[in-house]
Amino acid sequence: MSERESMPYDVVIVGAGPAGLSAAIRLKQLAGDAGQELSVCILEKGSEVGAHILSGAVIDPRALDELLPNWREDGCPLARTPVTENHHWMLSAKGKASFPEFLTPPYLHNKGTYTGSLGNLCRWLADKAQELGVEIFPGFAAAEILYNDDGSVKGVATGDMGVARDGTHKPDYQPGLELHAKYTFFAEGVRGHLSKQLQRQFDLCRDAQPQVYGIGIKELWDIDPAKHVPGRVIHTQGWPLKEGESNGGGFLYHQADGQVALGFVVWLNYKNPYLSPFHEMQRWKTHPAIAEILQGGKRVSYGARAISDGGWQSVPRLTMPGAVLIGDTAGFLNVPRIKGTHTAMKSGMMAAEAAFAAVQAGRTSDELTAYTDAYRSSWVEKELRGVRNVVPLVKKFGDTWGTLFSGVAMWMELIGLRWPFTMKHHPDHESLLHASEARPIEYPKPDGVLTFDRLSSVFVSNTNHEEDQPVHLTLKDPDIPIHYNLPVYAEPAQRYCPAGVYEVVGEGDDLRFQINAQNCVHCKTCDIKDPTQNINWVVPEGGGGPNYPNM
Repeated sequence: MSERESMPYDVVIVGAGPAGLSAAIRLKQLAGDAGQELSVCILEKGSEVGAHILSGAVIDPRALDELLPNWREDGCPLARTPVTENHHWMLSAKGKASFPEFLTPPYLHNKGTYTGSLGNLCRWLADKAQELGVEIFPGFAAAEILYNDDGSVKGVATGDMGVARDGTHKPDYQPGLELHAKYTFFAEGVRGHLSKQLQRQFDLCRDAQPQVYGIGIKELWDIDPAKHVPGRVIHTQGWPLKEGESNGGGFLYHQADGQVALGFVVWLNYKNPYLSPFHEMQRWKTHPAIAEILQGGKRVSYGARAISDGGWQSVPRLTMPGAVLIGDTAGFLNVPRIKGTHTAMKSGMMAAEAAFAAVQAGRTSDELTAYTDAYRSSWVEKELRGVRNVVPLVKKFGDTWGTLFSGVAMWMELIGLRWPFTMKHHPDHESLLHASEARPIEYPKPDGVLTFDRLSSVFVSNTNHEEDQPVHLTLKDPDIPIHYNLPVYAEPAQRYCPAGVYEVVGEGDDLRFQINAQNCVHCKTCDIKDPTQNINWVVPEGGGGPNYPNM
């Protein structure tokens, strides 16, 4: 066995998303202001920064204003498209009604926000980080947590490269690299592979509600210039999900260069095992109000990712000896605002300030409790606390009444009448009905113009994995899919995966569960929704997965 080399740093950051990049920039800013040297590196599993970043996105610039106040004049691509219009449509099968904006709390109006590609924002932030001396290693997946003798986190190791599917070493084999740090920041995004292990190891979720999730499926379209209104933001709810007794909604954002970002979110607490979030999104595009905007346009990109919807009550303990959780890894999304970039960035900045002070004081591998203290007194905590009951209310009372009650709850919080209780969450994998209790759903066949199948969609996500590598979608028990999930739940993995990764193939007594791992877009839905929690998503070889250009 080849011995791994190691590299020491003051801070190692896992993930070059908005939280990880903001943390790195803030660390270097503080070091520069103090005239100190501080070594910081970021590991990014995508082939480049932004390759795995996907979001709507309408972004509140509050954290960006704090981090880099001159970003609007400094070439930041986000500055190109301020939001100019805000619409909320309630859809029926053929019609729509606009929800009056004056009835919604002011922070839902998107005033002062911007719409654009989060991936391109991260690419710009990466340039800023590198200008400050941050080392960024794209194409290197953090695959293992390293521990000190006292149990504190020591750093991470990257995955070995050049390992064949049968575990043997190919001619280009290279062992992983160990990165040792005084403090390690985990900014892996939703349902991070290593963060799951940390949560178990340090019991980080002991005092939190279970995290709950949605799946967001997104497409990027070039549309008819006559229909394009830069800065127009549209959100929808109702059809088609209301028919399936599930919750979620759609979005359509007019961004730069004649493009619209459109997508559909399905909350993963849905009950019907026959529901397919991908096909619900395709069906949503056939609504006359949506189809009219897309007519004459062309789809240019596709992707999907899970979304942390639990909010304030699901935020785990953020610190453990030697490490912290930041960004979507910790679940800082404000669901009713449909915004988490600003809170993710701020979390990274707060953690950076705590870590810099600790390094300055000569500490290492202890618990950065100053980060938790900063979060509890921050605008992030206040923002999440004020909307903490929105998701549970909609889940409990349904789309119509739940939306009404959650609106009342938000207005009450705004005027200082805080609800005296916090509603609970229930794990998404526990919600499925047995197939015998559910109604099969027949989805229309794709037309290849407005609606598409999953494999052609994966093609435009530029997804690629080295085929001869260990399968990164692992089964705890390989018998469960065919012998339990199939008879009880009609094996829902065939439908909840938006990339066609899972198939039941064969006939009669010769059925088998096939995993097409090369199709995986790293959305993590299988890890979340599998009813027996039998699927464990682990990182593939670095550089694999989607390569999103402007998502």
